[in-house]
Amino acid sequence: MTGEPGNDRERHEAGMAVRRQVLGDAHVDRAVAGTDEFTADFQDFITRYAWGEIWTRPGLDRRTRSCITLAVLATLHQDEEFAMHVRAALRNGLTPQEVGEVLLQVGVYAGVPAANRAFKVAQQTLRQEAE
Repeated sequence: MTGEPGNDRERHEAGMAVRRQVLGDAHVDRAVAGTDEFTADFQDFITRYAWGEIWTRPGLDRRTRSCITLAVLATLHQDEEFAMHVRAALRNGLTPQEVGEVLLQVGVYAGVPAANRAFKVAQQTLRQEAE
């Protein structure tokens, strides 16, 4: 990473493309519409680095990245982000059963309370997605 403006622009464009593919246009459009002077730098940061640097790396496919992201967010009790990434995991090809398998792993390695909470959020999110 050189920090050159062209590279930042390219990372932002690549990040925005992946962000839209993973999270969906409606979610990204809401995030962009809600961006103001206070949040603009943060939105640019997550677009360039989370989506443009990490999610574009060739070392893991998107399904695997989704599994890891679900496990971390469930462990940290980040319910809103977790629900968003349950929807993203479905978009990345995971089945509801595979989401459940990830949460069983969370239960063993991060604790039953974390998995219990995440199962509840995932169940609500999966029901909404099925409607």
